Amino acid sequence: MQEIVESSKARRKPAAEAIEILTDAYQSPAYSEKTMDRIAEMKGIGGAPFRKREQASFSTKLFVLTRRSFVNMHRDIGYYWMRLGVYLGIGICLGTIFYQVGHSYSSIQSRCEVIMYTTALITFMAIGGFPSFVEDVKVFRRERLSGHYGVAEFVISNTLSATPYLAVIAVIPGAMLYYLTGLMKGPDRFAYFVINLCMCTLLVESMMMIIAVIVPDFLMGIIVGAGVQGVMMLNGGFFRLPNELPKPVWKYPCYYISFHKYAVQGFYKNEFIGQTFPSDQLVEKNVTISGLWVLQEKLQVEMGYSKWVNIAILCGMMVVYRVLFFAIVKIAEEVRPKLRGMRCKLCK
Repeated sequence: MQEIVESSKARRKPAAEAIEILTDAYQSPAYSEKTMDRIAEMKGIGGAPFRKREQASFSTKLFVLTRRSFVNMHRDIGYYWMRLGVYLGIGICLGTIFYQVGHSYSSIQSRCEVIMYTTALITFMAIGGFPSFVEDVKVFRRERLSGHYGVAEFVISNTLSATPYLAVIAVIPGAMLYYLTGLMKGPDRFAYFVINLCMCTLLVESMMMIIAVIVPDFLMGIIVGAGVQGVMMLNGGFFRLPNELPKPVWKYPCYYISFHKYAVQGFYKNEFIGQTFPSDQLVEKNVTISGLWVLQEKLQVEMGYSKWVNIAILCGMMVVYRVLFFAIVKIAEEVRPKLRGMRCKLCK
């Protein structure tokens, strides 16, 4: 090798010619055998084999994410604790205004107003945790790009960690206004009331997850979420009875895709089935009307299925919203790089 180098320096040969000389020299048995012996010796030295780092299992990721999300929700006062304080104040206010509404004919309207206001307020205030959730989505996107976990783990862990807080929000303020206003007695009736409230808030948070992906700015997201809920509320069958809604757009499809329809009608069935009320004294005296008549004739509630079907429909809508969130994130991961590539080509 030294002779070759010296000869190349002496002759001042170009690099290509020097490489050709080295290649020819390596092909000789003396050099090639020494090289192969050295490679075999280095392989024999060994050492601990390199093991590829394994990722945690799905259940481990889910447990860690659920625990972290639960702790973050507990520490962030704006996520649920502030809302709980507002709900407690509203519960006292509503309960004292409608204190023990009684069983007169006018109490029918009062019960409907309590139910609608509770449904509208509890669900509308769910957008209060939107800024905190936007921050969670930002963290999720960074960790998702690093390959730490997938969309499914994030969606499921968020649902599991939020449910206990939503249950507390439904139980404590719900109990205050339920018993102060004197709604239908019975532990089973109250249990349904709480489950329905909890399901409504879960559903709204699922809807806000979709808005957080589409509109990442929290101020715009709150405006969009409030607007969507306002439209659903108006078409829920309270402000205008179902048969009085204009059929194009507002009844078909808005009335049937509004979760307020199923939530409020579930509350109505829970409250009025099994009750009797005196009739309007201005029309008919000494006549009682049943809660079933109130549901069918006065409130135009769909009675072809039980109140638990309303809960099942709300649960199904919540699942659909979370699946839509999953799909939108997946599609965005595929589409965004292509859009950036197209933009770069257009700029060139």
